[in-house]
Amino acid sequence: LPVLFPQQSGLYEYKIFGGLADCPPKLCADVYMDLDFRKQWDQYVKELYEKTYDGEKVIYWEVKYPFPLSNRDYVYIRECREMDVDGRKIWVVLARSVSIPQCPEKPGIIRVKSYKQSLAIESDGKTGSKVYMYYFDNPGGMIPSWLVNWAAKSGVPTFLKDMQKACCNYSKST
Repeated sequence: LPVLFPQQSGLYEYKIFGGLADCPPKLCADVYMDLDFRKQWDQYVKELYEKTYDGEKVIYWEVKYPFPLSNRDYVYIRECREMDVDGRKIWVVLARSVSIPQCPEKPGIIRVKSYKQSLAIESDGKTGSKVYMYYFDNPGGMIPSWLVNWAAKSGVPTFLKDMQKACCNYSKST
């Protein structure tokens, strides 16, 4: 990776490889892109919606943080593409933070100004999916090391389990 976020920042870039059994890649991509459905299964969503500003679709997402920390919010754009790579179908989702005057910062919520995510989903050759995610954000403020460690060790695996459960429930809810 190019050095976009210098090592001395002390922040982590997350690279996740995982599998979602019995969740085909198109279903995973559909669940991941469905913001209204995410509000039902992601316990950390406080507010989440998409609006169009100057012809560009922008997502606003407020994330619940544990007490006594302030919630964080994100303003970002994202795109999902289904690609054919040597006969393999791969769904790619790219997202990055943007700054737009129509979404000003809110009092008491820390704006995450530096956020970048890349997600690739493909078949595992059976009935499930292989997932690769690269994720970086600068949450701002003072984040205790226990919370950073929890996110790396527990939060990410829990997210994948929640995502798998959401995939199983998706067809029932739509």
